[in-house]
Amino acid sequence: MIDLRSDTVTKPSPAMREAMARAEVGDDVYGEDPTVNRLQERGAALVGKKAALFVPSGTLGNQLCLRALAEPGREVIVERHSHIVRYEQGAAGALAGVQLHWVNGTQGLITAEQVEAAIRPKDAYSIQSALLCIENTHNAGGGTVYPLSTIQAIRTVASAHGVLMHMDGARLFNAVVSSGVSATDYARHFETVTFCLSKGLGAPAGSLIATDDLGLLERLRRFRRMYGGAMRQAGILAAAGLYALEHNIQRLAEDHANARRLATLLQQIPAVSINPGAVATNILFFDVHSSRLSMPDFVAALKQEGLLLSAVGGKTCRAVTHLDVSADAIQRAGDIVARVLRR
Repeated sequence: MIDLRSDTVTKPSPAMREAMARAEVGDDVYGEDPTVNRLQERGAALVGKKAALFVPSGTLGNQLCLRALAEPGREVIVERHSHIVRYEQGAAGALAGVQLHWVNGTQGLITAEQVEAAIRPKDAYSIQSALLCIENTHNAGGGTVYPLSTIQAIRTVASAHGVLMHMDGARLFNAVVSSGVSATDYARHFETVTFCLSKGLGAPAGSLIATDDLGLLERLRRFRRMYGGAMRQAGILAAAGLYALEHNIQRLAEDHANARRLATLLQQIPAVSINPGAVATNILFFDVHSSRLSMPDFVAALKQEGLLLSAVGGKTCRAVTHLDVSADAIQRAGDIVARVLRR
């Protein structure tokens, strides 16, 4: 089966499993798990921050940052299709007590001008803007990458109004590999940065929150426990994360090449609409024009042929390349889509 539903479906390689089996562990709540501590140090260094905190998921990482950086009753500016809006079960309101202010981006990306317009006036009537969150790369935007110049301009606006910034960098290293901009150069503009170990980097679970503020880190650590995210002998998972950071960042370029290859194959199918030039990283969307197949029927037919994709709209599919999908598998995936639509 060729699974292109998400890069979350990757399985640990034998070498990663070996690293997990050998991991030295301790109680992380006491700060005594040496493998977790090494992962946190390594992750912080990669993004140029002073410290990092290991958490079970990217969603928890984002929500801890919202809770720590914005007081209840304040407003958080986000792009309207961001992960925080669509895929985190309303946690911002339910757990952090904050209101989300949606901004309509272009392929998930917003501008400094839009941020300026979204920040509330400081008067006696308006809810106050506390935090801005951006997602890099942007999942629902098609794996789009923020230009560094845009982030710099947004930071200037945010700082002028006293608004803090958080980056949901679930796929930050896809952005780094695609753009050539270092993780440090991206991260320096944010109070907090999260990035996932469990997507393109191939670990089974886990994310990191990085910051320069050690007091904020302790606040995040307390909220992690409040939210039920504190773990004990977590070094087994941390060892997988360390392996991922040491071996699987630069190979993300292969996933990007495979995504572009798949887009080119799909473009050749008459019933498919896609722009290969818009594929920036490892996520692509395409539309299917068929009077005979509904999207559920189309996805079911692909599954029968050995290909898993996600239907994300009335006529739209999403495909995500990752380390468990080879170039040969991409060729087969294109052939399967063509065969099903011909039939």
